Amino acid sequence: MSQRVADVCLGALRQAAPDRVGAASQGTMNNVLIGGAGFVYYETIGGGQGGRPNGRAGMNGVHTGMTNTLDTPVEALERSYPMRVRRYALRRESGGAGIAPGGDGIERELEMLVDTTVSLVTERRVSAPWGVDGGSNGAVGENALLPGGVSEQATPLPDKCTLRVAAGDVVRLRTPGGGGCGATR
Repeated sequence: MSQRVADVCLGALRQAAPDRVGAASQGTMNNVLIGGAGFVYYETIGGGQGGRPNGRAGMNGVHTGMTNTLDTPVEALERSYPMRVRRYALRRESGGAGIAPGGDGIERELEMLVDTTVSLVTERRVSAPWGVDGGSNGAVGENALLPGGVSEQATPLPDKCTLRVAAGDVVRLRTPGGGGCGATR
């Protein structure tokens, strides 16, 4: 909720100072909670920053607004928890187009090595981060379960859910990109 409140406040400030406030950023912390026998893991995943005034592109794969967290290094996560990071990359072309394009979100795939419970608390899976001054909206986020890790069997997950995940299954999050700032020619 804090991220959406930040979006609303920045949108209001943009009306008063359009040359100082850019497009909407990802608008969510992408909360992921995973627990099993003897462990609990929690992380937030970054996304795209909105395009900024004066032609400055939004940053890729960052936390914006209300957060002050960093990601867990893959090696530390895999050493400490029964999970494998199958993919951790920028979500190319998820930022909105513009003179100052929005930053790209992140794609993260976590394979469970034991049976777990996974909870997702995410936003911006329906409403896109808005562009400004003719810039395009950023891409909405996507959550999915890949049974047995098979991409072709990906099942969409809602923005907020708790589910049992079997060993070998993969949870995929594609975080939103930022909105673009300024119309491209």
